[in-house]
Amino acid sequence: MDNASMARLLEQTADLMEIDGADGFRIRSYRNAAEAITQATADVASLCDDTAKLLAIPGIGKGMAANVKAMACTSTLPLRDELLAKYGISILELMKLPGMGPKTIALFWSTAQVNSIDTLAAAIETGNLAKLPRMGAKAIEKIKKGINDYRRSAGRFRIDQAQDAANQLTTYLLAFPGFERVTPAGSLRRGRDTAGDLDLLVTGPACAPEHTAQGVEYVAAYPAIADLIVKGDNKVSFHLANALQVDVRLLPTASYGAALQYFTGSKAHNVTLRQRALKLGYTLSEWSLARLDDESVVVAAATEEEIYAALGMDWIPPELRENLGEIDSALAHTLPRLIEEADIRGDVHMHTHETDGRNSIREMAEAAIACGYQYIAITDHSQSLAMTNGLDEARALAHLARIRDVERELEGRLRIFTGIEVDILADGALDLDDEVLAQMDVVIASIHSRFDQSREETTARLLRAIENPYVRILGHPTGRMILRREPYALDMAAVLRRAAELGVAVEHNASPERLDLSDRDLRLAKELGCRIVINTDAHECRTLGRMSFGLRQLRRAWLTPHDVLNTLPADQFLSSLRTRAQTLA
Repeated sequence: MDNASMARLLEQTADLMEIDGADGFRIRSYRNAAEAITQATADVASLCDDTAKLLAIPGIGKGMAANVKAMACTSTLPLRDELLAKYGISILELMKLPGMGPKTIALFWSTAQVNSIDTLAAAIETGNLAKLPRMGAKAIEKIKKGINDYRRSAGRFRIDQAQDAANQLTTYLLAFPGFERVTPAGSLRRGRDTAGDLDLLVTGPACAPEHTAQGVEYVAAYPAIADLIVKGDNKVSFHLANALQVDVRLLPTASYGAALQYFTGSKAHNVTLRQRALKLGYTLSEWSLARLDDESVVVAAATEEEIYAALGMDWIPPELRENLGEIDSALAHTLPRLIEEADIRGDVHMHTHETDGRNSIREMAEAAIACGYQYIAITDHSQSLAMTNGLDEARALAHLARIRDVERELEGRLRIFTGIEVDILADGALDLDDEVLAQMDVVIASIHSRFDQSREETTARLLRAIENPYVRILGHPTGRMILRREPYALDMAAVLRRAAELGVAVEHNASPERLDLSDRDLRLAKELGCRIVINTDAHECRTLGRMSFGLRQLRRAWLTPHDVLNTLPADQFLSSLRTRAQTLA
């Protein structure tokens, strides 16, 4: 069992204990252990034969060490099983609703026997929930919205969750002799913002039809499998602990390209591609591109490039395969050179421990250098976001001075721009004085509250904010949180059009929890002439490495390096932002 799975079981046990009214100290011990295992650099399960090494992990005492050993041996925890038998496994699903913590669930259970999303919905319909303390019409409406949002997104997983699962499984698979190549397909390969399942295609000598038996057994023995769905001649399907379904296919090298093309999709892209094949007298399947009059004559199969070339077109990047004009462009040899990670020269939205980040200015700078960046901007939160310890005017100016000090200390290794993520208030005003904003290199204006405004109110709010002459970038413009919160209502075209007129850049926030703007909105931004910036919104050093998730969305939007401002060198980037401010100030 891997560290993430262990931590998840401990967190679930702590939640169940809190619902059950257990002692607070015991609950904290489980949560502390979960955090310790999450942060551990060693594989904790591999330490179970050495109790001393387990006890050396902060947060793991003798009692918790016994729990860790139990998880490593049985992939479960006895206390968790006992509590699930009492409350039902579906009670954990309630935790996925916004604002639904253990204390609220405990109240619902004790007063209305609510232990699942379905029983919660029924309690709302019957009026039983309205009888509980603090359950007015507004609170109940919020819960109903959470239920509807969850049901709409159930069975989907964020792209980073799918990627993490793919990475771990790929490492395991490549350890088997005769497995030489593992490639994700489906939504993950196309860079969708969510995935319904995970497809992994494996090839190598052990995947030849007559040699798959041992490989299939090896796949089926993957330690992180929660339940095995099917084990066939060349396919193994299973669920992981988080309910993500994984399909692993063992494929002969000779037909690997055809399978990769087929299982990458999208369905609409593949239908149009097959129609093209038929027009040329071919038939296209997951095994090959073959002649229609004699399917034994294979035209191409080993690589995708061969298949697309045989159909008279350039190879199409997976992110574009949505039947949105890519096939015509490939036939005309006019596909764009899409943006790549190597094109990005800087990241200008990140936070430090001055507000809600985990690391110092210097630590974030060193991490950025390790990423190969030429420049960054430190953009901590402003004062209205009290829960993040946001900066008021005095602290913002003092922070600005510290940023400049660190840049000098680095002696030219990295440019550090001064900045702020300033809050857009409900009426569109900003929560710091212009006199302070004028001293910042990079001012990002973002909404962090009052997501319940009408379409007209939110649109007017954003339009007023970007009229401020010191705003350089509109941050995460729709406020969406993937699978957790829908975008707020706004007239996107009106906001983007005005941003283009003013020269305000719009952000694509590459955090996989946001990916905001979406690929669709990015296409619209490009059409309307907006300047676009991609940032990670990193709150610690390790999340600076998540730029790739956002780049997939930019590629899905057909964006090139020319469309994205932070592909520019530092001086050009900064002058492109300052041009707007100087014009309007």
